[in-house]
Amino acid sequence: MQMMTRDVLLEMDQEEEDDDDGDIGDVAASKRPFLTSHPSRPVLDNIEQTAVSSFGALESQPDFRTPEFEEFNGKPNSLFFNDGQRRIDFVLVYEDESKKETNKKGSNEKQRRKRQAYESNLICDGLHLEATRSVLDDKLVFVKVHAPWEVLCTYAEIMHIKLPLKPNDLKTRSSAFGNFSWFTKVLQVDESIIKPEQEFFTAPFEKNRMNDFYIQDRDTFFNPATRSRIVYFILSRVMYQIRDNVKKFGINKLVSSGIYKAAFPLHDCTFNHKSEDVSCPSERYLLYREWAHPRSIYKKQPLDLIRKYYGEKIGIYFAWLGYYTQMLLLAAVVGVACFLYGYFNQNNCTWSKEVCHPDIGGKIIMCPQCDKHCSFWNLNITCESSKKLCIFDSFGTLVFAVFMGIWVTLFLEFWKRRQAELEYEWDTVELQQEEQPRPEYEAQCTHVVINEITQEQERVPFTTWGKCVRITLCASAVFFWILLIIASVIGIIVYRLSVFIVFSTKLPETLNGTDSIQKYLTPQTATSITASLISFVIIMILNIIYEKVAIMITNFELPRTQTDYENSLTMKMFLFQFVNYYSSCFYIAFFKGKFVGYPGDPVYWLGKYRNEECDPGGCLLELTTQLTIIMGGKAIWNNIQEVLLPWVKNLIGRCRTVSGAEKMTPRWEQDYHLQLMGKLGLFYEYLEMIIQFGFVTLFVASFPLAPLLALVNNILEIRVDAWKMTTQYRRMVPEKAQDIGAWQPIMQGIAILAVVTNAMIIAFTSDMIPRLVYYWSFSVPPYGNHTHYTMEGYINSTLSIFNVSDFKNQSKGNPDPKGVIPTTCRYRDFRNPPGHEQQYKHNIYYWHVIAAKLAFIIVMEHLIYSVKFFVSYAIPDVSKSTKSKIKREKYLTQKLLRENHLKDMTKNMGVIAERMGAVVENNLRPKLE
Repeated sequence: MQMMTRDVLLEMDQEEEDDDDGDIGDVAASKRPFLTSHPSRPVLDNIEQTAVSSFGALESQPDFRTPEFEEFNGKPNSLFFNDGQRRIDFVLVYEDESKKETNKKGSNEKQRRKRQAYESNLICDGLHLEATRSVLDDKLVFVKVHAPWEVLCTYAEIMHIKLPLKPNDLKTRSSAFGNFSWFTKVLQVDESIIKPEQEFFTAPFEKNRMNDFYIQDRDTFFNPATRSRIVYFILSRVMYQIRDNVKKFGINKLVSSGIYKAAFPLHDCTFNHKSEDVSCPSERYLLYREWAHPRSIYKKQPLDLIRKYYGEKIGIYFAWLGYYTQMLLLAAVVGVACFLYGYFNQNNCTWSKEVCHPDIGGKIIMCPQCDKHCSFWNLNITCESSKKLCIFDSFGTLVFAVFMGIWVTLFLEFWKRRQAELEYEWDTVELQQEEQPRPEYEAQCTHVVINEITQEQERVPFTTWGKCVRITLCASAVFFWILLIIASVIGIIVYRLSVFIVFSTKLPETLNGTDSIQKYLTPQTATSITASLISFVIIMILNIIYEKVAIMITNFELPRTQTDYENSLTMKMFLFQFVNYYSSCFYIAFFKGKFVGYPGDPVYWLGKYRNEECDPGGCLLELTTQLTIIMGGKAIWNNIQEVLLPWVKNLIGRCRTVSGAEKMTPRWEQDYHLQLMGKLGLFYEYLEMIIQFGFVTLFVASFPLAPLLALVNNILEIRVDAWKMTTQYRRMVPEKAQDIGAWQPIMQGIAILAVVTNAMIIAFTSDMIPRLVYYWSFSVPPYGNHTHYTMEGYINSTLSIFNVSDFKNQSKGNPDPKGVIPTTCRYRDFRNPPGHEQQYKHNIYYWHVIAAKLAFIIVMEHLIYSVKFFVSYAIPDVSKSTKSKIKREKYLTQKLLRENHLKDMTKNMGVIAERMGAVVENNLRPKLE
């Protein structure tokens, strides 16, 4: 079928408008410089159009074309039209308007006319359409789309798609573990099942140089993924309606307005059975068997097949996730070693023994931690929490924090090298030059400017002033939502302050006589756990709302390409998620218990709520609890969303069609009943992993088991994502991607911030520095009484004394259960005792500790940053061998194209010379005669 040169557009009057159209996909007819219905005509203003001005029968129009209607041929796994020759590249699904229930007067007729105009223009653009009614639901109609050879070639040139020139004999893959091939062979995918892809020299396709390309079979030259990309490119840009001089276009617009119910490329077979067609590679079945099945959990991922079937964008995600998981193995081993070090040495923790000792901690009476309602309490009730704290607040924590600062740099640098290798192997080195503008961007290009480089006119969607206004509005919206999160965090803090009073008064009465529970469930623990749970619920709710807001903001911002769109959305979402997920952890680590004053002069929030204090051992254990709840809760929530929901939806869908289950259903109908993975589906997968990456790096000093939890989660995450993509979701439109986009600089920013946060956690949240200062300075003369360095007496030296008679009226606590009010009580701070000339002022111990903390932060930061800089400098982003391969392939490709061009020129010159010789001979013959 040849491409038609005329389009059919519906022209509607104002009173005939319907309400299902938004602004995306709309543009004034006189301002449409890029969107085309035919590739050979880049300016729409010059397209010859036939406008249908009324709701009359479109079939009577001479240029109107409709799809061929065919009955299902009984071949459920067929990927072709009924003729068995034309491959199905895309499927459109709609509900027959004549069998719909009318919701609005004339709305079904309007939708039918838009759809018919759209399908007519698809045929005019050269696509082949074949319609088939549903086997299970007579209302549904499936329109199968096929792109013939001419269309594929034309649009491959427009999209600058790289295609094979000749087989490539340069790419040899060598493994660093060649000596352990007997071991790595077990982890590799069996090459007899998934055969390695043949490598080619490639170049952007050009129709006038078609002979240069490696075309052995026209049916296989464009693989299914490339065919789907091309067809989707056309579907996204074809118009279907004109209204008030405004044209509407694109399959996304039609699906969102309900004219079509779905649009998707086909899976090549069922996931649990091979295709009966011997020519079908059954790649979906292979992916399920060798990648998604639980028995393959220990094997490496078949990245080349993933890339071939789903496209480079999904391939690079799984490559990154797999590499991140491999690197987590080393971090998890070191983290477990540090945890075990703390666990086995907890019995040697002198300060914890003092807390638990009945003659030391049992006789130390602590000051009330809230006003009026709280009572005096004995230090030894925190015995259990002090034992747990010894596990995490040990020397191993310091070692692990330094190690993780270096580990994250190694991970990022080695990933850059791996990413460069994939760019070369997957032919995405020059992808940025190939990417096309988004149709939504093209639609708004109404302003003419002069390109500084070419000095030619080009169209842009807005002026510089308009761009500044949009950026300002978007930034203001993001800032507002961040303030909203901060407000929620303040609400949680107020909850902590108010509920602590309740727990302090009610828990002792409720748990009276149950010492085993009272030993673990202290008011501090109960407040921490409930606040963490409430914080988690608020985080999830704000996430759901902000996702929609971020998409609206990014749509308004109007990025040029899909990569720009995703990068912009990524930065907005991550900035929000960063504050949302990490704000409570930052509060516990760096603010809680730091500005509380002392019992005689406490600090109040909002002039009403007394600031909360940490346990005598610090807030580190509470930070660990917060991390555990958020990481664990987030993993459970995500698994419910990612696995359970699509499985339940598909189960419900199958139950609805159970009456027709005995019927044989075609491939396109089976895929239609699967779930849709939206355009941003992969974005949420990245976001989930980057948030986890933040927890693993930013606060790892308080929870060395975080890498282990992340490792276990990621091993399951890879297979769960693989399972849902191969079994529960429709096949996505394959997309190109050069790298992981904006996530790379985000991870680099987290890596830099992680050094500071971990240094500050060790310095200000844990008690490691005060213990070291006591051990080396205050346990021996002139400040101490011991003859040798020791930790004995540490608890007594870190608890200041307060005279109960100095309490203000509102700060007085209740007497203990026996009705006895002590004369003095202790509190956690370094202050002079009552009666001192500078009573309740910070003592010399405090200033030694502050100096040591600042010195520690400076030394640790400079040490780790120096190592990070050296490692970054020593490991190049692209390996020498990869650079050589890229240059070599580029050279050979240019040489091959030049040689072919010279051959064509020589051949043409030979033909011209022969013709000239014949002309000269014919002219000279009469003279000689």
